[in-house]
Amino acid sequence: MAASYGVDVLAITDHDTVNAYKQLVVDPDSTVTLIPGIELSTSWQGRSIHVVGLNIDPENSELLGGITSQQQARDERAKTIAEKLTRLNIEDPYAAVKALAGNASIGRPHFAKHLVDIGKVRDVQTAFRKYLGSGKIGDVTQGWASMTEVIDWITAAGGIPVLAHPAKYKFTMTKLRALLAEFKESGGLGVEVVCGRQEPGLTKRLAAIAIDLDLLASSGSDFHHPDNKWSRPGGFPALPDNVIPVWDRW
Repeated sequence: MAASYGVDVLAITDHDTVNAYKQLVVDPDSTVTLIPGIELSTSWQGRSIHVVGLNIDPENSELLGGITSQQQARDERAKTIAEKLTRLNIEDPYAAVKALAGNASIGRPHFAKHLVDIGKVRDVQTAFRKYLGSGKIGDVTQGWASMTEVIDWITAAGGIPVLAHPAKYKFTMTKLRALLAEFKESGGLGVEVVCGRQEPGLTKRLAAIAIDLDLLASSGSDFHHPDNKWSRPGGFPALPDNVIPVWDRW
């Protein structure tokens, strides 16, 4: 899919797992260069924050140890979300979402799909808007490792820590700058200046913060499912010319 859309460098950054890299068989004639990556969950001031690790060693023991603890936290989080949804007269969904996830880590998208499947909502977007999005009953943040810890795991694995999709936290620019300043102080090196199809003014503002804080810039689709045409790989604008791309440091 990435190749068909003209992408030549791709990182798969699944949440709290690198299992994709054990399953992939890359065609040696492929036009796509695959960069190992991961997306790790943490929190800041009570809000869920995601940190992407790019160009990691997926076999690094310190990273794998961190992933194990994250997956345990993710399972406990899933049970907490299930319990909270049960209070809204939704039959305990834990077993259903665990089956939906299979060998993958359980995430809120699995809960969203389950809510669609049982007819509670008409689509995944509505599930997040009513039950699972930021500030809703299913937005559970406790249990994650600290931001410093997840950055240390990425760095130990030789990777570059990047703050993922900064605009999706819906912070003011002042608060976002405070987050990024702390992120850098903790060892963070980059920020997603472009995430999906965002408006040019936002890209310009994020680029300015990256330059001011001397952070590398990355871009990503935040792709979750083939049906999400709006977030397809390569379907987003190029980075501005005045930032330093993260791939310049590989």
